[in-house]
Amino acid sequence: MSNRSPSRFQITLRGASQRPAWTRLALLAAAWLLSLLLVGWLAARYASPDAGGLRERLRQGEREVAAQRAQIEELRQRQATLEASDRISRAANTEVQASLAERDEEIAGLRADVAFYERLVGATSQRKGLNAHSVEFSAEAAGSWHYSVVLTQNLNRGAISQGQMRFSVEGVKDGKLATVTWDELHQRRDVAGQAYSFRYFQRLDGSVMLPKDFTPQRVRVSLAGPGGSATQTFDWKLAGNGRGE
Repeated sequence: MSNRSPSRFQITLRGASQRPAWTRLALLAAAWLLSLLLVGWLAARYASPDAGGLRERLRQGEREVAAQRAQIEELRQRQATLEASDRISRAANTEVQASLAERDEEIAGLRADVAFYERLVGATSQRKGLNAHSVEFSAEAAGSWHYSVVLTQNLNRGAISQGQMRFSVEGVKDGKLATVTWDELHQRRDVAGQAYSFRYFQRLDGSVMLPKDFTPQRVRVSLAGPGGSATQTFDWKLAGNGRGE
């Protein structure tokens, strides 16, 4: 018989003897993961025992903040409404004050008219027919002159005086005497006189233009109507003082 040399390779059977090792490793890994989860839960549980209460208080705080924001927005809207109402009230008050000032001025004018009327028709007043009681001029911003002519009559208390009023201005221009007619004062041709119709007195107002380099000295007022006519001359410097010549 021939002798066989021993083989260098050895066959090892793997089976039941090695499975328990893998199983044990899997169980150990699972146990380790469970222990980590348990530790994390315990840490969260005992490290913050009032976490649930804190979350509830957080939600309550958020609700309060939302309510306060809504209240602030409501207050802002109310403030805007009150400011608008205040502006309207101020504007209305300003308008009322202006209206009252106008009414006071009108009342003062009416009182002056009543006093003038009482003097005109009083028992001791001098009886006069149609005449120009006073002439007033005042400069205007546009370079024109505003005039106010007061006409009166108390001779016939039941009569209505009607007609037209014109006036001319006498003065000096370029070193010479000059007269500015009614048409020239209005810078038009064939200008109708200013109509009047009154029982006792009437104020006529308007505006006229004087030529450049013209120095006014006197105003000649002419009244013409069915009931008669009258012409009076007033010194320009004394215009408004009721001193007709």
